[in-house]
Amino acid sequence: MDEKDTQFLSLKNQFLIAMPTLMDPNFHRSVTFIFEHTKEGAMGIVINQPLDIKLGDVLPQMDIEVEEPSVIDMPVYLGGPVQLEKGFVIHSPLGHWESTMPVTEDIGVTTSRDIIMEIAKGRRPERSLIALGYAGWEADQLEDEIANNVWLNGPVNPDIIFDRPNASRWESAAAILGVDTSHLSSDVGHA
Repeated sequence: MDEKDTQFLSLKNQFLIAMPTLMDPNFHRSVTFIFEHTKEGAMGIVINQPLDIKLGDVLPQMDIEVEEPSVIDMPVYLGGPVQLEKGFVIHSPLGHWESTMPVTEDIGVTTSRDIIMEIAKGRRPERSLIALGYAGWEADQLEDEIANNVWLNGPVNPDIIFDRPNASRWESAAAILGVDTSHLSSDVGHA
């Protein structure tokens, strides 16, 4: 067995916090919720980049009728640059949906249409975040990026996903690790 096999540590249910040196517009100052991480790669959803569209703009395109007017203004996020046509809902509690990947006992990621139909009826999960697309990494890619100081990683706080204003999610996720983002340098390189 090679050394990487024995040292694999899943980052599932972790935040990835972009370092200031990461200038890729898909991830600059982003917080990504990692919902799957195996030796084959990782998947996550960026939780702090709202799109210029609301759920009310998306539902007619899905032929879903809005029955609860309050959902029309729900934000839709850019979850990442992969499969932008695919929707993802991070939600709590788990519930019973056609296609849910449980992340914890209380948080899941659902990709099936049934959850969106229930949200449109006002029977949504207690807490939810809707995104188009996801972020993906091949085997060892994420680990290499972390080793090269592209990302900080740390524990998930559900309040950051569901309750914090978008503008403070990056700072709040870093603060969990005791990092003050005002002290992070955007200069490339190592001391």
